[in-house]
Amino acid sequence: MVIKMICMILGGGVGSRLYPLTDKRSKPAVPIGGKYRLIDIPISNCLNSGVKRMFVLTQFNSASLNQHIKNTFHFDNFSHGFVDILAAEQTRDVGTDWFEGTADAVRKGMKHLNNQDYDYILILSGDQLYQMDLEAFAKYHVESKADLTVATIPVTSKDAPAFGIMKVNKGGYIEDFVEKPKKDLDKWTSEVPEKYAKDEKHFLASMGIYIFSKGAIKKLFKDNPDATDFGKQIIPSTITGGMTVASYPYEGYWEDIGTIASFFEANLALTDNIPSFNLFDNDNTVYTRHRMLAPSKIFGTRFRRSMIAEGCIIHADEIERSIIGIRSRIGEGVVIKNAVLFGNDFYETLEQIHENEVPMGIGANCYIENAIIDKDCRIGDNVTIVGDDTLENKETDHYCIVDGIIVFKKGATVPDNSVIGIAKKPTKEA
Repeated sequence: MVIKMICMILGGGVGSRLYPLTDKRSKPAVPIGGKYRLIDIPISNCLNSGVKRMFVLTQFNSASLNQHIKNTFHFDNFSHGFVDILAAEQTRDVGTDWFEGTADAVRKGMKHLNNQDYDYILILSGDQLYQMDLEAFAKYHVESKADLTVATIPVTSKDAPAFGIMKVNKGGYIEDFVEKPKKDLDKWTSEVPEKYAKDEKHFLASMGIYIFSKGAIKKLFKDNPDATDFGKQIIPSTITGGMTVASYPYEGYWEDIGTIASFFEANLALTDNIPSFNLFDNDNTVYTRHRMLAPSKIFGTRFRRSMIAEGCIIHADEIERSIIGIRSRIGEGVVIKNAVLFGNDFYETLEQIHENEVPMGIGANCYIENAIIDKDCRIGDNVTIVGDDTLENKETDHYCIVDGIIVFKKGATVPDNSVIGIAKKPTKEA
């Protein structure tokens, strides 16, 4: 069965809950796992599933995202594949407004599909962490004879108010839908497999992953010209309008990278013995920019459950449960625990290292714990950085404290002997 499908990936809005990581970049451009960016995840899912035609809808802080996509995803002359950017634009036919929501972005991008041969539109988010067989998803949609299929995942009553929740009948079709319910949750439970019921996951939540049949989405946009959001407007109108809406039950790992805490934990979870999100997979490669960096060089550092990207020069004493990003330079006597380092965009020369009061990277004899350090930061010698749940949220010129995690802004400078967070420096292990 040949399924002619094209994908539109939502490039994200302001991403305020991921600030300051989104201060100078969009959410899908935020680095993850030491060498990747969030946008690599949906694009890789498409490529691994045989979906080779993708449009990425961008608007806010999109320069680095556009650059990454341009430098990463190239197709040869014998392929009809592409990953193209559709930036928000002011035109005579759609007006002078920017994208006002997920549905509005897709509606305004539809004109660029006029020269494409397709029967279905796959809509993905650009800032989620998961591995899904999108070909199986598409076959399910076709076999269900649905106008719209929504990928769903079971959640608890605690998590349900953060999602679009649906009532699904025994046949797998959606009978009702509510966006982020705040009350009367009991009426929104659905039958779920026993393994989820044991964990009290009685609610089926939308993952923000959809397949629309071509005729259905065009009719929906025509009938709802003012609708701007899929969850709040388009999906409910699909159901009330008599269309067939199916639920695709997804049972794999999925994380919506919506907050600093979820981003931090998703990164650290990659260091588990058997992580839920598997980067070491023969069939589900995560593709990213090929940078031609040298192998990382390490001088006697003791590692525990950590991931080290390419091009690093590490003299540290100890690194535990941490992600060390590309081109990281870490000085002697350093201890790093439960931290995410994005690395650097370039190497300083030896002359620059000697000339700068605080060279790029982590200086000597530092202790870093419960922190995220963005790219191109300069951390001096004898610096203590320790995040903790007891710390109040705050923002300075160089860092923020969010939910007990100390997050350094891109290019931040921390002078020698600084103490940020908990003042008491934990003792190194013998």
